[in-house]
Amino acid sequence: MDNRIAGPNNRPTSAARESERIAVDLPARLTWKDQRGTTRFASVVARNVSEFGVYVECSSPVSLPIYRLVQFQLERDVKSSEGLPASFRQARLTAAVYRVTPPDARGLGQGLALRLMVEPRRRAASSTQQAPAAVRATA
Repeated sequence: MDNRIAGPNNRPTSAARESERIAVDLPARLTWKDQRGTTRFASVVARNVSEFGVYVECSSPVSLPIYRLVQFQLERDVKSSEGLPASFRQARLTAAVYRVTPPDARGLGQGLALRLMVEPRRRAASSTQQAPAAVRATA
């Protein structure tokens, strides 16, 4: 049985996520270098977070192409917010832009989906799956 559903643009997306999204409304900052090497920044609002990603909205449009690496950081006074994944306790996180949504007619800001460059958690082997016993071959 296929557990995928059709997402935007009729692309299949997985129904199950590696980590749960948490709806937030936290001020943050993005910093990146443009094509000429000039440092740029934007104040954004984080709308939802997970262990491996964050979706932010910018009140003014920014020119950030897909796959551009950015530095993401929450404002100092909200880093200790309850319920945030552990990866957000760091001062700065490197992230890659993987989706850009333009501002809509209702005046909502430009959206950016960021994939955090954090090492995935190692999953412990389940107790039901044990390593096979050593086998000795004889001739």
